[in-house]
Amino acid sequence: MTGVVQVVNDEDGDPTINGWTLAGLGGFLVGCIVAGLVIGWLVDDVAGSSPVGVLVGLSVGVAVAVVGSWLRIARYLRR
Repeated sequence: MTGVVQVVNDEDGDPTINGWTLAGLGGFLVGCIVAGLVIGWLVDDVAGSSPVGVLVGLSVGVAVAVVGSWLRIARYLRR
């Protein structure tokens, strides 16, 4: 069949883990944790509640990083 373009959906295919996938996952983890810390620090700066905002921000950042990483990794474990 000439002139026909076949589109392959990555989520339906057989996903493989490569270096770019792992680098993206690491960036996602660091980004979530840093974003939580920065938001917590900004809340502390505005509200004057010294360690509370940073601790809550760090906790939320770590929780989002863990759940998001699990969701990304789970598609590679379903074989």
